[in-house]
Amino acid sequence: MHRILLFIYSLFCTVCVFSQTVNVGVMLPLHDVDGDGRRMVEYYRGILMAVDQLKQDGMNVNVHAWNVPIDADPRPTLLQKGAKECNVIFGPLYTKQVKLMGDFCKSYGIKMVIPFSISGNDVDSNPQIYQVYQSPDVLNTTAIKQVAEHFSADWHPVFIDCNDTTSRKGVFTFALRNILEQRGVTYNITNLNSSPAMFAKAFSLTKPNLVILNTGRSPELTRALAKLDELTEANSNVQISMFGYTEWLMYAKLNRDRFCKYDTYVPSTFYYNESSVLTQSFLAKYKANFGQDMMYALPHFALTGYDHAMYFIGNRRQWLQTPLIFIKQGANGGYRNTAFMLVHYKPNGAVEAVTY
Repeated sequence: MHRILLFIYSLFCTVCVFSQTVNVGVMLPLHDVDGDGRRMVEYYRGILMAVDQLKQDGMNVNVHAWNVPIDADPRPTLLQKGAKECNVIFGPLYTKQVKLMGDFCKSYGIKMVIPFSISGNDVDSNPQIYQVYQSPDVLNTTAIKQVAEHFSADWHPVFIDCNDTTSRKGVFTFALRNILEQRGVTYNITNLNSSPAMFAKAFSLTKPNLVILNTGRSPELTRALAKLDELTEANSNVQISMFGYTEWLMYAKLNRDRFCKYDTYVPSTFYYNESSVLTQSFLAKYKANFGQDMMYALPHFALTGYDHAMYFIGNRRQWLQTPLIFIKQGANGGYRNTAFMLVHYKPNGAVEAVTY
């Protein structure tokens, strides 16, 4: 009898929760004028797919969408019918629109989700803001910390200078080298143009080697992988792992076998597992709903919108591509996303994504 009463109470609570309507606002450039608009339309479609799923699960959700392009003053949009009744608003895309929309959301107690890249620190003083985007500086710091924690002093780091004058990865490699020096860890530096013999001298034969390139570009990565192939063919006892960059996920289809061969770790804030049953189901539904495939991008915008909507509307902590872990910013601030992943291409051919 006690279990039956608990079940009835639980069912009653569920019905009560679902009987409440969640009002959702989307204030983004929803147009076909340029890339920003097309990307945000796809993101919006992902939100709609999540809402459709939540409605099937019994939730009541209303969605209001407004086109807020780059040159728009958001104030007329904020005066539109339904805006102040929203429980959550996704947007804006542009930094110059954040302050006005943030003040509006603060006045009416609306969660404001800033999904993509902006500058500014409004999240530090507005308790209604949820900032998903993480700056390159933050991601660099987190990645360096993971390298330092994941790879102990038993490893031998090898930095490969790829002669890429356009690279911005020097901030990462310079900071990592400083930490290694502070910890008394010996490392070597070699060059893509080095002869096979000179290249081999940078590697340890007694310790596992951790290889770090100073560029994220595909041509230099391809050359580095070829150099490593040459090295390991001549020295079968050389142990190698690689620590890469988020951009490498774009090249994974071409390089997956060698990523696995060299035990590669890629830092990221997202991971798209296209072989997942759930992902395949989403892709099929997207094409059925909208008559086209998702555009090629990393991260995929429709999947991002889906994950964000499931989190903020449905309070779901599962994700298809984009994990979310928010930390409150001070007593009067909002919430900043701190989710970080290491995508690990294992020597056995498997790929795992570990969220920190």
